[in-house]
Amino acid sequence: MTSLPVRRPASSVRRGQTRAAWLLVIPFIVVFAAMFIVPLVYSAYLSLFTSRLVGGEVFDGFANYTRALQDPSFWAGLRRVSLFLFIQVPIGLAASIFFALALDSGRVRGGKAARLLIFVPYAIPSVVAALMWGYLYGADFGLITQVFERVGLQAPNLLSPHTVLGSTMNVVCWEFIGYNMIVLFAALRSVPTELYEAAEIDGAGQWRIAWSIKLPAIRPAILLTIIFSIIGSFQLFNEPNLLFNIAPNAIGTDFTPNLYAYNVAFKNQEVNYAAAIAFLLGIIIMIVSFAVQTASSRRERSR
Repeated sequence: MTSLPVRRPASSVRRGQTRAAWLLVIPFIVVFAAMFIVPLVYSAYLSLFTSRLVGGEVFDGFANYTRALQDPSFWAGLRRVSLFLFIQVPIGLAASIFFALALDSGRVRGGKAARLLIFVPYAIPSVVAALMWGYLYGADFGLITQVFERVGLQAPNLLSPHTVLGSTMNVVCWEFIGYNMIVLFAALRSVPTELYEAAEIDGAGQWRIAWSIKLPAIRPAILLTIIFSIIGSFQLFNEPNLLFNIAPNAIGTDFTPNLYAYNVAFKNQEVNYAAAIAFLLGIIIMIVSFAVQTASSRRERSR
């Protein structure tokens, strides 16, 4: 006579699953705490102190934050990235939506190759992209200047104080349009095709389907790309930092808040003040992102 297998109690099974889950999660928690939480807490600690010639590190409360709020260089960089945000993000997002809709329509020849070509700039490191575009923008040796001279026209100075912000926008658009396009294209692929077929039967064209069905269906993905773009705009650093070597007269040390904090920390040796600038910038990013998300949620509920 065979004996039936002994079943373990459900509570012991759950405890075993819980232990296994913690064993899988703990390595990530340790790395996350060591590489993110601990440096963040230490930076917050540094921002509350001031380094003085006499007395060394002295607790100064929120004096560094007050100083940053009264610093014209910080506000100049913040105004610059705000202008960058209001111009670059709509242009980049519109291009990403256009490419995603075009590829999703299935009417683009070589759709897979086109999708890869649009995405490739994102795979290129931002340092390499900035150096490459810096070469193209060069007034003496740049490819754009050479093309204008070949056709007998005067080449525009794309690295002047008046045009360098637009040139930086172009670099960032070139880098991130492909990334946003992939996010939006993936969201479009999850929309049921039955909706498109029903709309076509009712006589709707491609533009009507895109406006009335596709865009409303991927609104959460669009909001995600907007928030990522806002964060990226305020964190702008690599491109102006590298273009500074090519056009130091057009890009100052306070071109963006991130670049200003970097120069304050590593050139002026004011680590405490730089930490306060970084935290203040992070607070501004959270407020703006929260405001955009809240406004989008209210608009969604009103509909």
